[in-house]
Amino acid sequence: MFAICVTLLSSQLQASQNAAIVLDANTEEVLYERNSDYRSHPAGLTKLITLYAAYSAVSDGTLSLDDDIKISSKAANEPPVTLGLREGSEIKLMYLVRAVAVQGANDASTAIAEALDVSELAFLERLEKHSSELGLSKSTWKNAHGLTKVGHFSTAHDIAVLFAKHRSDFRPYFNMFSRLSTSAGKTNVASSARRLLKEIDGIEAAKFGYTRAAGFAAAVSVSHSDRDLIVVVLGASTTADLVRQINNLVINVN
Repeated sequence: MFAICVTLLSSQLQASQNAAIVLDANTEEVLYERNSDYRSHPAGLTKLITLYAAYSAVSDGTLSLDDDIKISSKAANEPPVTLGLREGSEIKLMYLVRAVAVQGANDASTAIAEALDVSELAFLERLEKHSSELGLSKSTWKNAHGLTKVGHFSTAHDIAVLFAKHRSDFRPYFNMFSRLSTSAGKTNVASSARRLLKEIDGIEAAKFGYTRAAGFAAAVSVSHSDRDLIVVVLGASTTADLVRQINNLVINVN
């Protein structure tokens, strides 16, 4: 029985199949796809739905970016990458958002979830509601940050639509995905997507993710030949492979 359980868990946590999609950023028309509906681990691209929930709450007045958020033990003890938040400390929501959007901080992601809802279950219900509204039909979220968890899945198509919605629905915040570094309160944080931002021609914005189960993943907004594109690649073998795949897709899309 133990061997069967280990085998099942291993199959859930194995590296994701390589998948890709290119959308017209303005119309969301699919211009190219490869395994784009394959459900796989989204790693740090999960933070796009967490940020969407945060921006929605700010937009409707539930929260303010100037609100001070108290840090729980759960948030303070999330594994790296982290902002280094300490239990009991307080930090403005704007700095948590910056740390999540730019650095990909796991502790800041959990802190945002706890600022929005009294429990993780309530926050996940919020994410499911946003997913339904946005048409992310194949995504199931089990945490706010994307660290590997059984049942936590998305697809290249869903991630691309989500990134396109960030670009259209919350344009004033979209520039954070273009920053090589930013202030997150008492410290500056570097972008986890900095290699993509430096090596992909015409890039406007990027979100990067990596776990062993997911492989290397990214969502990018790119301008090429007078066309605005959203490109998502999941399950690349290295960062260099991720950059190569994205550049090839941008250059060769019709």
